[in-house]
Amino acid sequence: MDKSTVERLIKAAAGARENAYAPYSGYRVGAAVLADGEIYTGCNVESASYPCGICAERAAAAKAVGEGRRGIGAVAVIGSSGEVCTPCGMCRQFLYEFGEDMTVICCDRDGGYETHTMKELLPFGFGSSSMK
Repeated sequence: MDKSTVERLIKAAAGARENAYAPYSGYRVGAAVLADGEIYTGCNVESASYPCGICAERAAAAKAVGEGRRGIGAVAVIGSSGEVCTPCGMCRQFLYEFGEDMTVICCDRDGGYETHTMKELLPFGFGSSSMK
């Protein structure tokens, strides 16, 4: 993935982070997915009933899928701390559905980042081939 695309995804994820609703944890997260050449964003939305919230990565991917996109090739995720933000286990499994070779750009609050493939982050993911 070229550097300008990575930078566009990080910028879009950082913008989405501004819309996060995190009154309980205070940890704001933004995500941007690249799906069929288009960028879709999402942010974390917490709920007093914790399991009812949604992570930024799943929100962004769901938005893309809702618009008819299936080819998610990359995701950038940026949190509000100085540590690099990686997708949680549920998001890793959710995103694995769209490809183990997906590029995952994990950012700190200032945009410093590292890249991984989904397979690196979830080496024994459960996918459609697991159901045969």
